Amino acid sequence: MPRYTVHIRGEWLAVPCLSSTNTIEWLGKEAVRRYMKNKPDNGGFASAEEVKFYIRRCKGLGLLDLDDTVGDALEDNEFVEVVIEGDIMSPDFIPSQPEGVHLYSKYREPEQYISLDGNSLTTEDLVNLGKGLYKIKLTPEAESKVKKSREVIERIVKEQTVVYGITTGFGKFARTVIPNSHLRELQVNLVRSHSAGVGKPLTPERTRMLLALRINVLAKGYSGISLETLEQVIEVFNASCLPYIPEKGTVGASGDLAPLSHLALGLIGEGKMWSPKSGWADAKYVLEAHGLKPITLKPKEGLALINGTQMITSLGCEAVERAGAIARQADIIAALTLEVLKGTTRAFDTDIHAVRPHRGQVEVAFRFRSLLDSDHHPSEIAESHRFCDRVQDAYTMRCCPQVHGIANDTIAFVKDIITTEINSATDNPMVFAEREETISGGNFHGEYPAKALDYLAIGVHELAAISERRIERLCNPSLSELPAFLVTEGGLNSGFMIAHCTAAALVSENKALCHPSSVDSLSTSAATEDHVSMGGWAARKALRVIEHVEQVLAIELLAACQGIEFLRPLRTTTPLEKVYDLVRSVVRPWIKDRFMAPDIEAAHRLLVEQKASAGFWLVWEVAKPYIEKYRREHIPESRPISPTAFSLGLLRMSADDSHDHRHQNEL
Repeated sequence: MPRYTVHIRGEWLAVPCLSSTNTIEWLGKEAVRRYMKNKPDNGGFASAEEVKFYIRRCKGLGLLDLDDTVGDALEDNEFVEVVIEGDIMSPDFIPSQPEGVHLYSKYREPEQYISLDGNSLTTEDLVNLGKGLYKIKLTPEAESKVKKSREVIERIVKEQTVVYGITTGFGKFARTVIPNSHLRELQVNLVRSHSAGVGKPLTPERTRMLLALRINVLAKGYSGISLETLEQVIEVFNASCLPYIPEKGTVGASGDLAPLSHLALGLIGEGKMWSPKSGWADAKYVLEAHGLKPITLKPKEGLALINGTQMITSLGCEAVERAGAIARQADIIAALTLEVLKGTTRAFDTDIHAVRPHRGQVEVAFRFRSLLDSDHHPSEIAESHRFCDRVQDAYTMRCCPQVHGIANDTIAFVKDIITTEINSATDNPMVFAEREETISGGNFHGEYPAKALDYLAIGVHELAAISERRIERLCNPSLSELPAFLVTEGGLNSGFMIAHCTAAALVSENKALCHPSSVDSLSTSAATEDHVSMGGWAARKALRVIEHVEQVLAIELLAACQGIEFLRPLRTTTPLEKVYDLVRSVVRPWIKDRFMAPDIEAAHRLLVEQKASAGFWLVWEVAKPYIEKYRREHIPESRPISPTAFSLGLLRMSADDSHDHRHQNEL
């Protein structure tokens, strides 16, 4: 007998259907009847017959025809939503789909696998797991370690040894010994009571990342979880059944207890859960729809699932990957602005950077040369001001290697810390099978990723701060020699006037967000956990800062391309013309005022969306071949380069290549 899971006014009902010839309208009325039956006031209705409603699929939100039969319109165990006409959703209403539903309506289950061993996961791997590109399996070595770790726990339980979190309570209750008969209940109570988060739920991508990272940590074999339970967790991940995890509530020590508890709550069949098939529903329904059973927790397993820094670190992985992408593309956008403002490349000379050889600075200067070298890529715009009387450029152009460079070095530093963290055991107590004992420690403390992500926000913010000043130079006719606000018929048209204001607003907001959260600590758990990292907020605000940086640079990209319109028919270098063409494929030139927000969003997508076949961001994609070709031509393959040698500038370009001809009168 087919059965359908129906969402109505925030509640979920299982509605069996005796006949496949029953209509969709019948299904809706039956759901309303069952809903009314569960309410003391019948939900405010006299009868189900008087209720007007429409029905839509939870997957994709497609409307269903009330006259169609359930057999023709629905699959067995499909999830649908009854929306009663006239209802006003309460602020805490959980929708059937997360934000950006269009991204999930075409979800396809991946066929490829990533093997996890707890030691070799990369930030790129975790982001791709979050996107649903891979399923997970364990390596044989990981399976063996997990089994041996569990044997230690079984021995502790059998011998009734007093061990924190296994045969005792938690936090302030660490001295309270729990009888063996209540050890399973202890773990379930732990998960339920610690599921105390608030705020919007994590997106499916971020929930996938969190779940995948927790699996990777458990695969190390220091948590004491059973292989059977871990395999169930992996099955849930592979089915893309994702628990409802509020984004707020962790203080970052003892681990990310609240969000990880919500994660575990869904795994045991309680709370809400989301899948592409179901949308949001009660976890037990979602698991059942995918042929899965809720996990039954054994001693120590609840604690094994919720203790660690995975919320901070999984969000940190997304932050560091997005930061790296926007930092690379910031160099391209700034180079385009420098062309429009008729700047010089003299400040990017190899000799300048060889005597201050920070790696990021050297690399950024190289990228500018690779994009702007007018001997390598003839530029009619550069040629037009070869004999101008300008001596040197403003800092926002001249100092890009120094400012962008430290952002790149900051990202590399943070990525190293995050990569170590995602392959670290952060439980408590730790189970050491080779010693046949457990040891209580403090690996759950999130200070490492918290401090690193505060640093990341500060470092990456500067890309927006300097970009906003370049936008000002583009829009200000006294600085750009271009029409005011990059539009003709100024006054009648306002052009980029308020787009610049938006950039200024985002930069100002970032200044507040860059205040480090990890300098704060509040004592919790009756002073047992008396110093915490506040790393959850460090991670979330780092992501917000990076999003603002992306948006500011999107505005600069639009403004720079608009500036080129006033320099035509002159052309810039080949790689920058390719970038211009890419922008013009989604945003037409600004001839007169129009609705600008869609243009900013279109440019933003060019900076954050990846081409699936290529695996890298679109603006970077069009410029990268020219940068790498320039690198090959100026760093011969016959002479292998060490990073140190490159940083010290020991491989010098020839005089003709390293000195651009712009601003011949420069002193």
